[in-house]
Amino acid sequence: MSQQPLHAAPLSWGHGPRTFEIFIEPTCPFSVRAFNKLEALLEAVGEENVTVKIRLQSQPWHLFSGVIVRCVLAASTLPDGKNAAHKVLRAVAEHREEFEFTDHCSGPNMDATPQQIIERIENYSGVQLVDAFARPELQTEIKWHCKYARQNGIHVSPTFMVNGLVQADLGSGDEISVWAQHILA
Repeated sequence: MSQQPLHAAPLSWGHGPRTFEIFIEPTCPFSVRAFNKLEALLEAVGEENVTVKIRLQSQPWHLFSGVIVRCVLAASTLPDGKNAAHKVLRAVAEHREEFEFTDHCSGPNMDATPQQIIERIENYSGVQLVDAFARPELQTEIKWHCKYARQNGIHVSPTFMVNGLVQADLGSGDEISVWAQHILA
């Protein structure tokens, strides 16, 4: 029996004409801070005014980054695609220390396996990822996120783009009103 073709739901919310793209690494503390502001940003600007798109920016110094990014994108291929991916991102954000190494190189996660990381994400998010994670064609989606970031000169997270232009002066510590000003300008 053959599997259905893989389709990853776009990680986008809102439906407005302006675009706010955020490049995040799920275990990066600054990305987590930015991710946690996205719902409030949509509320402040209005879903009819902006489309918020999450782009994943895997970073090698976050040692489980590739596994976790693959989990997020695997979730996006499930029946409740973008909502499942959001649950995975939320679970990692709320339990970040359980997915990251101390000083990027030590600590309890030195003994963790990728399988244990997937199981932790499943337990915290309630999203079953094992089968979707194991689909080889998921690599196409992962590569797309990587290529898109590189084509736009994105190297670190979080990085922000408004209407296709990188906003080097925006950061995770900014108030939502600052982000809104850039979007609505």
